[in-house]
This record gives sequence, structure tokens and C-alpha cells, in this order.
Amino acid sequence: MLPQNLWILLAMMALIAIACVRRIPEGQVHSMRRLGGQVRFLGAGMHFVMPLIERVSHRMSLSGSQLEIDAKLNSGGDCHACVYYQVLDPERADTVIESVDSLLRERAVALLGHGGVPGEPNDRRAWLKQSLNSEFRERGLLVTRIDLRNAA
Repeated sequence: MLPQNLWILLAMMALIAIACVRRIPEGQVHSMRRLGGQVRFLGAGMHFVMPLIERVSHRMSLSGSQLEIDAKLNSGGDCHACVYYQVLDPERADTVIESVDSLLRERAVALLGHGGVPGEPNDRRAWLKQSLNSEFRERGLLVTRIDLRNAA
């Protein structure tokens, strides 16, 4: 009877040991939240975690993301924009990563509906990128490119 219990105990210890190893893919950062509210960030590679004490709160891609935005210009025309952004600082971006799409969309629509939008498409693109970067850089995000289409 003792050897059977010993095998069960060894099997359970092996399962717990396997659950402690976490592999993070290249180009991603995971924020791990502990029971006490502490946060730590895991970069690419193999890491040891405490399975019942820590959990993944956010998975952030460092390679970049895109967001489609439709807005009305102050001049009355329609504007379709594709905003490309990436996470520069995972520690600062952790607080807004869940709502970054809605924040970017709201701010871009507000900026494009503003009265001071440049008339030329290249100027408008540069102005929008600079305006978004000035607001989101402090949150750990970078707008890398903006494509404007059907802008009148």
C-alpha cells in the first residue's frame, strides 16, 4: 500500500512542478498578478511561477497592433484611418492595455473632428500621429504609423 501512495504523491509533485514552468513566446510580455496585488512582468523565455498564487493578468504583444477608425472631419467629409501602435513600456501600459483600443478610437475621432485639422492628407497624417503620441507616450504606447483613406 505504501508504494502505491508514494507513486501517487510523486505523480502529484510532478504535475505541480510542470504547472510551475511558464514559457513566454518571443515578442510578448505577461504581467503576473499575485494574491497580494503585486505585479511582476515576464519577458520571453522560460519562467517559474507559483500556480495557485500568481495568475496572468495581461498578455501584451510587443510586435504591434492595428486599429480601424471611422471619423467625420470638421469640414464635413468622412475619414477612414488605420492606426498602427505598439507597446514600448509594459509596466506603464499595463494599466491601460485592456482599454487601449477604445481610448485610441475616442481620441482620434475627437482630434479629427477638431477645427484645427490640416487640409493636406500628409500634414493631417503627421499631425494626428504627433497628437496621439504626445498623449499615449506617457502611457507606454507608441503610434508607429497612420494610414488615411477616403479623406475628403
